[in-house]
Amino acid sequence: MRITTIPAEQAERLIPLLNDLHALHVLHQPERYKADPDEDALTTWLSSWLSGDNIVALGAESPTGGILGYAIYEIEERPDLPVVAGGKRAMLHHIAVSDTMRRMGIGQALVAEVRNAALEAGAKALRTTYAPFNEASAGLMQAMGLKPSVIVAEQVL
Repeated sequence: MRITTIPAEQAERLIPLLNDLHALHVLHQPERYKADPDEDALTTWLSSWLSGDNIVALGAESPTGGILGYAIYEIEERPDLPVVAGGKRAMLHHIAVSDTMRRMGIGQALVAEVRNAALEAGAKALRTTYAPFNEASAGLMQAMGLKPSVIVAEQVL
């Protein structure tokens, strides 16, 4: 396995795993997430997002070039505020690993690569969010040393 940058022009390579991740969210929160999104629209959106400043997609590739997992992160510059210190941080927006490849270190390798990139960029923190039902992400983040720091509550109106 090797970890490589996936450019926006290759966003379609991430769609199968993104669909799997999205299906998990639809299953647990159908009032929030649209079932069966249009694949062309999803690819267009993902490609556009990956074209943004400071957005990076990493893919864990098999020896044959298949995507075993991916991570999408962003290096953010936060202003100093009277109540909190600013500075650079890395925000891990998405991480997904193929069902058949879980618990083999792929997620850990992706998070480690994001952490390394964050350190190289001068970031002082690595953040992520995950849904309360996503036990795989919660376990991975805990194993990688990320601890819950903020709870977001939501009510669909």
